[in-house]
Amino acid sequence: MPPLARRNLFHDKVRLVVTLTGIVFSVVLIVVQLGLFFGFTAATSNLIDHSGADLWITAKNVPYVEQGVAFSERKLNQARALAGVADAQKMITHWTQWKRHDGGEESVQIVGINVDDNLERPWNLVEGRVEDLKAPDAIILDELYKAKLGVTRVGEIFEIGGHRARVVGFTRGIRSFTTSPYVFTSFKNAQNYTGLREDQTLFILVRAAPGSDLESVRRGLLAHLRDVEVFTTPEFSHMTTFYWMFTTGAGVAVLIAAVLGLVVGFVVVAQTIYATTMDHLREYGTLKAMGAPASYVYKVIMKQAAISAVIGYVLGMIVSAFVVHASQAGGAAILMPPPMAVGMFFVTLIMCVGAALVSINKVMRIDPALVFRG
Repeated sequence: MPPLARRNLFHDKVRLVVTLTGIVFSVVLIVVQLGLFFGFTAATSNLIDHSGADLWITAKNVPYVEQGVAFSERKLNQARALAGVADAQKMITHWTQWKRHDGGEESVQIVGINVDDNLERPWNLVEGRVEDLKAPDAIILDELYKAKLGVTRVGEIFEIGGHRARVVGFTRGIRSFTTSPYVFTSFKNAQNYTGLREDQTLFILVRAAPGSDLESVRRGLLAHLRDVEVFTTPEFSHMTTFYWMFTTGAGVAVLIAAVLGLVVGFVVVAQTIYATTMDHLREYGTLKAMGAPASYVYKVIMKQAAISAVIGYVLGMIVSAFVVHASQAGGAAILMPPPMAVGMFFVTLIMCVGAALVSINKVMRIDPALVFRG
């Protein structure tokens, strides 16, 4: 590769800084927007993906996990009696009101579970144990929402849906997509907090027996249980994610912002590389007058773009890593999975190379006689 590319790029330090600033800005903006999209996506299906269940039994026409409809819990025993079912447990997820010590109220999502079972247990506990939920009125919530709910420590007493609630533990990183935090408790407590009748549930979670065909188990459940729907965990997770991210429009807005970041970055980089090329028109004209082939000039400009892309990507990912880390303490997490980090390198490279193509057209139309003009 021609060394002229490096000399051109690093000769004007100010222009190089401007170019790299544009690339870094674009990389960080795209990472933040895509990371928010992935973070929101994970939050929408947190409960489903960590449930440990193979199948979800719901009432008819339930579009997502927060919109459960009550049905008779007698279906629980019917499900347990079917061949291929290793375990089945009832569960509640429902909105209700949390009363703070200062008299204010916040909306929360109660998650009622069978504490003695492994299905839908709270994860990432940093204080307390899941078994502590066996105590009367015990609840576990995420430490992210301490300030929102007015909680400072384990052992504090609050009021949920007109009933007493005592904090026995905290989790870390269990976010909800809505502004209503998840509050884990026993199934019995959940019925009290949400006003659900004793003979009803909102969901039944099923774990298939080892070696059984999941589709066969689902067909068996549908054949023996009336007025219900049965979804695999990935299906129900996708339904919930699709509803929140696309039906509500929230995900589309984030994706549009990411695309705008790409456009802004492309424009900034294209303008900067074009300006750099124009500053060196006489040099390129000299090369053509000396008989340098077009491929050589291509290489000079494209290498400048590639070097800018690599440096800008590295700097941008360093800044992005700090932003991603800082977001973990907030309500909206920014996620950057490894495939996304790798993909960003190719996005940055394509963006810079594409910007270089804008200036190449101008260089190829240079008249070599330009070199001999005064």
